[in-house]
Amino acid sequence: MRLYSASSEETLRARKLLTDWAGEGFLTKAQYQRLEQETVSELRTTNIFLWLVLFLFTLISVGAAAALFCVVFLSGPSQQTVGVFFLIFAAVCYAAAEVAVSQARLYHYGIEEALAVCSVGFLCAGLQATFFSGSPYSPKPDAAQFLVPAAGAVFSLWIWRRFGLSYAFLAAMIFALFLPGYWTSSHSAQHVIVAAFYATGLAVVAAARSRHRFNYLEDAYSPVEALLWLGIYLAINLQLSSLNLLAQWWGGTRAASEFARPFYWTTWVLIWCLPPIVLARGLRQKDRSVIAAGAIAAILTLVSNKPYLGWQRHSWDPMLLGILLTAVAFFIRRWLARGPGGIRRGFTAARLSGKDKHWMNVGAAGFGLLSPHSVTPGPQTGSPDVRFGGGQSGGGGAGGDF
Repeated sequence: MRLYSASSEETLRARKLLTDWAGEGFLTKAQYQRLEQETVSELRTTNIFLWLVLFLFTLISVGAAAALFCVVFLSGPSQQTVGVFFLIFAAVCYAAAEVAVSQARLYHYGIEEALAVCSVGFLCAGLQATFFSGSPYSPKPDAAQFLVPAAGAVFSLWIWRRFGLSYAFLAAMIFALFLPGYWTSSHSAQHVIVAAFYATGLAVVAAARSRHRFNYLEDAYSPVEALLWLGIYLAINLQLSSLNLLAQWWGGTRAASEFARPFYWTTWVLIWCLPPIVLARGLRQKDRSVIAAGAIAAILTLVSNKPYLGWQRHSWDPMLLGILLTAVAFFIRRWLARGPGGIRRGFTAARLSGKDKHWMNVGAAGFGLLSPHSVTPGPQTGSPDVRFGGGQSGGGGAGGDF
């Protein structure tokens, strides 16, 4: 079902590893040039900045084209007519994404990804407008309206599988959040259903990863597994799942009154048990994404423990949490550095590739784009009282104002 061949993706993966190794000095220039010639791929790629520009421009172009079509060719159309055309737009966008990959050989280029994203949006909007007249956010929506988020989840999973887009899997997880609301009004049951969805997906992904160790699919499944672990954690953490989060945290434990006490305190036990399990899984697999998910879950447990127990929160709590995290990071770094050769069980505190440097550069550039005025100084205003004049140069006594 993958749109790209296994050999092409393996070649791109080897080329990325080659670039990292060469950037850290593990390869000589001659070795890098020789190996670079052996990892030439026919797929067309681009950098993160051009990807962002192409992605946004394609989204704007597709949206503008759809709006122009509706204005020119549809005068006062009914809701069902608009929905049918949205479904047609969805099919056209998906077909264009397939053609962009198969003919132009684009790989995470931005254009084909934006077309795939537009196809999902048009599909959901078209189904809603064609078959359902009520709003999906109404207090009592039509029971059959669950087909809209269900279709979005299934189609997003297909795009993730077909194009290899990790955020398409995240979109499928978000669509799955809306499904239990159409089936039951019990908040406890909704949390359990969402957690069951994610747990089922985690079991499938874990089984698939075991068959693809040390190849390109291992890298593709890694962020997906991390997202599923975080999804399960967020589904069972009732303090983080509340819509009125800030008022709840600073004004009491309103979430405790919305759920039965056995269910509430069971979730409290689970949010303490899940982070060690995730961390153990990541350490066993040596998977940085899963380790990061476990660390995030552990931090969220510390942050939400006081609201769970109904304890009063103080303004110095973030400071104490920062001191604790700094001390833990310092201890782990020192413990790894004191191992034989700075390595303990395959882990080291030393940076072994240029990926961290690359993402730090990307983050710095992104921060500069978001806040250019904080980086670039404003124009200097000169004072009208400042005047340079009366200078003399040379032995000829030449003078003048400057």
